[in-house]
Amino acid sequence: MRIVVCIKQVPDTTNVRINPKTNTLMREGVESIVNPFDEYALEEALRLKDQAGAHVTVVSMGPPQAMAVLREALARGADDAFLVSSRAFGGADTLATSYTLAMAIKKACGGETPDLVLFGKQAIDGDTAQVGPGVSEFLGVPLVTYVKTISLLKGCGETGVSPSFAVTTIMDDGEHVIEGKFPAVMTVLKEASVPRFAPLAGAMRAAKSDITVLDEKSIAADPIRIGLKGSPTKVVTIFPPPVKGGGEKVDARGDAAAGAKAIAKFLAEKGLVK
Repeated sequence: MRIVVCIKQVPDTTNVRINPKTNTLMREGVESIVNPFDEYALEEALRLKDQAGAHVTVVSMGPPQAMAVLREALARGADDAFLVSSRAFGGADTLATSYTLAMAIKKACGGETPDLVLFGKQAIDGDTAQVGPGVSEFLGVPLVTYVKTISLLKGCGETGVSPSFAVTTIMDDGEHVIEGKFPAVMTVLKEASVPRFAPLAGAMRAAKSDITVLDEKSIAADPIRIGLKGSPTKVVTIFPPPVKGGGEKVDARGDAAAGAKAIAKFLAEKGLVK
């Protein structure tokens, strides 16, 4: 069984800076972390590896410093890692990113579609939750989102039998159990499991592991479908939310009627009531 986990390096949300000219995140000099939701996807893949002997590949698209999150995944138990990195990928929206990742996943798997591709439910820097579904479209395989648990049913590891799965998903109206056959793409919730820590031996192995870097040529990407050229959506402007003021306080503990009158007067002055 071949599993690919897509992980992303994201800036620490307390240190986000925006380039005023390009409206893109300024990552240089900013502390970065593994996208928290991707940690749960990785843990699910490693759990399936423990159960069925799956081969776990991690893929990340980003600048060279994103190798740090790939080595963290290797330390926890992933088998190999690929960094999708090139200036040509810069400025990609979710559509261009999905296309690029789908091409990279096939390259990482020798031109084949893996049995399972896992994502965290979303990235904390963009919050779109669109890349996982986009990759499923480009790979042409079914999609299951907001997954809490993944169970292997029959055929995993057996010859001549199509492996299948049962997953529990969490939706607005409650939990649902969905059964299907691999290959599939899934997005994983934080309710799935508790991510494991990397053992010392794993960290030592990861430090010595080779990470393959894939650019636009190595994945045979169409140049008009990647980066800014392949992005139909553009960020026109971006700005931090305005700082909220402290507002006005009315102490009505001694005289509730006077407090109510003060509030009514304030609202009338603002034109909110007549």
